[in-house]
Amino acid sequence: MPEHEEFVVAESVAGERVDRAVAMLTGWTRSEVQTLIEAGHVRVGGERVVKSRKLEAGEVVELSGVPEVTGPPEPDASIALVIRYEDDDLAVLAKPAGLVVHPGAGHPDGTLVNALLARYPEIADVGDPARPGIVHRLDRDTSGLLVVARTQDAYEGLVEMLSEHDVERRYDALSWDHFDAKRGVIDAPIGRSVRHPTRMSVREGGRQARTHYEVRTEFRDPDVSLVTCHLETGRTHQIRVHLQAVGHPVVGDPVYGGARRTLPMARPFLHAGGLRFAHPVTGEPVEVTEPLPPELESVLAGLRAE
Repeated sequence: MPEHEEFVVAESVAGERVDRAVAMLTGWTRSEVQTLIEAGHVRVGGERVVKSRKLEAGEVVELSGVPEVTGPPEPDASIALVIRYEDDDLAVLAKPAGLVVHPGAGHPDGTLVNALLARYPEIADVGDPARPGIVHRLDRDTSGLLVVARTQDAYEGLVEMLSEHDVERRYDALSWDHFDAKRGVIDAPIGRSVRHPTRMSVREGGRQARTHYEVRTEFRDPDVSLVTCHLETGRTHQIRVHLQAVGHPVVGDPVYGGARRTLPMARPFLHAGGLRFAHPVTGEPVEVTEPLPPELESVLAGLRAE
């Protein structure tokens, strides 16, 4: 992350403990944030705070001097892996919400990569040494399917397929309000936010980004829509940014305008429910689906469909 980052406390975050708010906004775990608070890397209004400090709307939270990760990641067999498909070249995993994909600032260990190295030690030499085997990512609080390369040939093939848009990725999202059109394409470039460098935004000069969406179910009181999204490109936070840009942010997303008291959630309602691609080595079709996890199913069960 940048050497110094700050954000203004929004109304939707007011009343939250500082450790919980920073965790929601950065993707770090609360224990990681608490460690940073104790070390003085998190300040409110320029002053050091304790983790239980409640935030008020309009206050400025500053993050600075966060130590960077150094050295290659270590294997960690204590982290459970849910494997939906595997062969000698690749594996498709179901990642739970709350698990970070690879080490980075604020989360040097305890990631999916640490677990992968314990099960597949050969991936240490596949792809980027800092994130071995990883060809695409899911946000910490997004659940669902992720494909990982176990060999360099599979890695190079998957990277090329992703760049050529030859991997079909389906996501399920609950978004605020009702769409005017039941299906469509959001075609808007995405780049790093100028005001908030840890976030992304739709802006001129960003990288091309296209998201196809289809409304599956509309609900009332509150007005929300269950939508299926297919990624044509794979930009950071793409679905979250695109849905916010068209006025339908993901329910439960505190970073991109989706955290509202009328439907409180502990995580954004976003789930990677489907992957389909030609095997990068054998050419055989690979298709894997993953149902919504119980915590998201229970949200839908409490809503009233139109």
